[in-house]
Amino acid sequence: MIVAAALPLVAEHGAAVTTGRIARAAGIGEATIFRVFADKDELLDACVAEAVSPDHVLRELASVDLELPLAERLAEAADAMRAHLERMGTVLGALHASGRQRGRPDGERPAPADRDASARSLRDAVSELIEPDRGALRLPVEKVAALFLATLFAQLRGGALGGEDSPTPAELTDVLLHGALRQPGSRPV
Repeated sequence: MIVAAALPLVAEHGAAVTTGRIARAAGIGEATIFRVFADKDELLDACVAEAVSPDHVLRELASVDLELPLAERLAEAADAMRAHLERMGTVLGALHASGRQRGRPDGERPAPADRDASARSLRDAVSELIEPDRGALRLPVEKVAALFLATLFAQLRGGALGGEDSPTPAELTDVLLHGALRQPGSRPV
């Protein structure tokens, strides 16, 4: 409850947000924060952990209707992934912009096993969305899921979150499923 109330404030104010403001947003007394967290840094670390956790996006992926056509399922998955990465970037960016360095000691990064587990859980969730169309695919479901995620992450990492040349989720899934070449007899876009 405290972290959920704090996240939008951290995204807006970064490390400059006060525990008093967070307490008001959570509807609790400020002292309650310090019964749960040792200090503000520990609360901010909890916010970072929540922002980077794949749990929210995994729930969104699990809620995609498997009766939809594959292209629509993947477009919804792309939207969910974009929203997750934008939320993560907003929180981390606000903390960095407000002068707060990462809560980890210098040079320490998340354990590779944690990153691998997160990547596997995302690939598995996308694989579940693709599974109903296994028979129509020329590649294994897991490979298509990995290609989908790699394409999406490459697009987002390249700063293509906006702009008129940035592919929409529907365009991204269309190219993944049908390629970039025009079919014989079709008109140019």
